[in-house]
Amino acid sequence: MKLKGRNKVSPEFSMSSMTDIVFLLLVFFMLTSNAPNALDLLLPKAKGKSTNTQNVSVTINKDLEYFVNNEQISKEYIEIELKKVLEGQDKPTIILRAEENVAIREAVNVMDIANRNSYKVILAVRPK
Repeated sequence: MKLKGRNKVSPEFSMSSMTDIVFLLLVFFMLTSNAPNALDLLLPKAKGKSTNTQNVSVTINKDLEYFVNNEQISKEYIEIELKKVLEGQDKPTIILRAEENVAIREAVNVMDIANRNSYKVILAVRPK
């Protein structure tokens, strides 16, 4: 009487399926991660620590184009857009990214909007 089966179980492990899963996870996380510095800016240098808490970013480039969360917007509509984006936030915070050669009055304009609406402003800089 033959008790042994014809099919033999192989204890070998194939790594190809595992590498496929890891690669797909890598692609997924790269696509879903935020890119805070999507615009190419030359920020001023300063000493200080960086923070990862960000509710909304306002960017001013050298051509005086304004961006709210990487979407271009007219200077006149910045306050309206900020109110819309920061509505209902616990501690509304604005990350202000102004290029190095932008006049200070442009950055002060955004700071004034933040002051009127009780928003916290953080000025983004390059490390020294």
